[in-house]
Amino acid sequence: MTIAYTADSWTDFGAAVVTAAAGLAGLLFIAVSINLRQILDVKSLPSRAAQTLILFATPLIAGVLLIVPGQARVALALELLATGLVIGGFQVYLDLTAERGDEDTLSRRMLGRVLPAIISCGCLVICGATLAGQAGGGLYWLVPSVLSAIVFGLINVWVLLVEILR
Repeated sequence: MTIAYTADSWTDFGAAVVTAAAGLAGLLFIAVSINLRQILDVKSLPSRAAQTLILFATPLIAGVLLIVPGQARVALALELLATGLVIGGFQVYLDLTAERGDEDTLSRRMLGRVLPAIISCGCLVICGATLAGQAGGGLYWLVPSVLSAIVFGLINVWVLLVEILR
C-alpha cells in the first residue's frame, strides 16, 4: 500500500492542518469582533462570515479525522466522504438562503461562496472515495481541499477585516 492510502503517513500533515485551521478560525473571530457593526450593516456579510468559519472548520475536521490513531482506512474514507458531502451541502444551503445585497452579483457569489465550497468539499469527497477504492490519489486529495479552504477563507477574512472599512 502506498503513502496515498496509509493514514499513518499523514499524521504530521493532519496535526499541522488542525493547528493552522484553528489559528485561522481565531483570526476570523477577531475580524468579526472588530468590525461587527459594519458586518451586520451589509446584508450579505453575516452569511459570508459564517461560510468562512465553515471553510476553516472543514480542514480542521478533516485533520482531526486523519490523526485518530489506529483508525481503519475504510472508516477514515467514509468519514472524509461524509464530511465533504455534509459540509458542502450546508455551504450551498447557506448561500441559497443568504440575504443578497446590491453589490452581490451572481459572479461574485459564485467566486466568493459557491466555488470555495465546491473545491474544498469536492476534493474532500474525492479523497474519501479514492481512499476507499485505493485508486485515484487517496489522501493526496486533502492537499487541494485544505489549500483551497485556507486561501478562500483568508480572502474572506481580508474582506471582513479590511475591505469592509473602505
